[in-house]
Amino acid sequence: MFQSITSQLPMIQRIVTILIIFILFDAYAFQAIRTLSATLSLPFRRTVTISYWVLSTAFYTLFVLTITGQFVNASKGFVVFITGLFFAVILAKIFMVLPLLIEDVYRIFNKIYTLIAGSKPDADGVEGSTRFFISRKRFISQVSAGIGGLTFAGLGYGVMKGAHNYKLHKVNIGLKNLPTAFNGIKIGHISDIHSGSFWDMRAVEKGVDLLMSQKPDVVFFTGDLVNNIADEMTDDYIRIFSKIKAPMGVYSCLGNHDYGDYFDWPDKHSDDFVRTASNKGHMSPMQMENLEKLMSVHKRMGWDLLMNENRILEREGEKIAILGIENFGAKGRFPKYGKMKEAYAGTEGIATKLLLSHDPSHWEYEVLKKYTDVSIMFAGHTHGAQFGIETANFQWSPVKYMYKQWAGVYRQNDQFLYVNRGFGYLGYPGRLGIRPDVSVLTLTNG
Repeated sequence: MFQSITSQLPMIQRIVTILIIFILFDAYAFQAIRTLSATLSLPFRRTVTISYWVLSTAFYTLFVLTITGQFVNASKGFVVFITGLFFAVILAKIFMVLPLLIEDVYRIFNKIYTLIAGSKPDADGVEGSTRFFISRKRFISQVSAGIGGLTFAGLGYGVMKGAHNYKLHKVNIGLKNLPTAFNGIKIGHISDIHSGSFWDMRAVEKGVDLLMSQKPDVVFFTGDLVNNIADEMTDDYIRIFSKIKAPMGVYSCLGNHDYGDYFDWPDKHSDDFVRTASNKGHMSPMQMENLEKLMSVHKRMGWDLLMNENRILEREGEKIAILGIENFGAKGRFPKYGKMKEAYAGTEGIATKLLLSHDPSHWEYEVLKKYTDVSIMFAGHTHGAQFGIETANFQWSPVKYMYKQWAGVYRQNDQFLYVNRGFGYLGYPGRLGIRPDVSVLTLTNG
């Protein structure tokens, strides 16, 4: 028993640490609630206080039960609800705290200044009749509560509406040396399906139908079919994504989530786990079996999975090359399984090369430096953070601070990169501002 408890200590420590952080956020955010309820009668103030902490405690309980795997047999809708609630509550409280923090920092510096200068500190309010003005503290509390409420409502909308509100992105790109026979080729591009996160099968099918309604000549999928486990692609989802067909084929590559690296495989802890000499030598037999099953799912759907290899497409005697590599991430600790040298071999004499590579950081890290005849690289991975602002003339997402290329078209000299914003979602089961992406790129000789 003692051994069982001690084996769980790291997880327990993480949970306790996270809970302490949450409680501190709660206590700080409660300042706004307490200020706004100050004018209420004592029974109402008590009701507000009790309700706030009862709901927070219930949230903490659900959080602990979720991350410790107590909802394994729960319905997908219930798990999505809990996950969405987690993100909505946490982000709402974080944004609630910001105005309060700014106000408190101002108070501290104002106090220090008055002590040094010997002047009278600013009053907590606005000069004039209190009949028409409210105190600064109350105003900040109102702003804080308003921001928190809007954040919570926005994230809720992102789950209920934004998760499957697919947007069709039509893009024209002129490629140097594109063969005349391929002028006007229409490429459908989706990425980051993350089938393990889906909770509305009918909505997902509508996204697939949107892609097929564009009648692409060829379709590319650039990785992260699942979150971790091949079985996330159930027979129902295999049926749905098998609808993706194109005259010149459907080609795919793997993303970082497809390898199962983020799952704690039981046999990794066994005494007989032996590392192999392959490029994935860290994989246990169960993990390798999962990867092989995932690869077979691509085949079942009729997708041509490119594992550091290429395919030559020919039309009217002219050729273009499609290269596909395994995941290659140049940022963070994302794996570098991709081998461009192997994928490139045999395509040297073909002027137009289209590359499928999941992580957009690969473009600047290797493609622009060593493979200057790759015409365009197709990627995904960023999801556009599933949150941001995107209009016809403006584009912003917090993910831009990690990835220079995170959504849409990028160009350097005669080489292009297209980053898909992702078809699915991960973690937060929704999208706000950055809609799920169905892209159609038309290539012309330019």
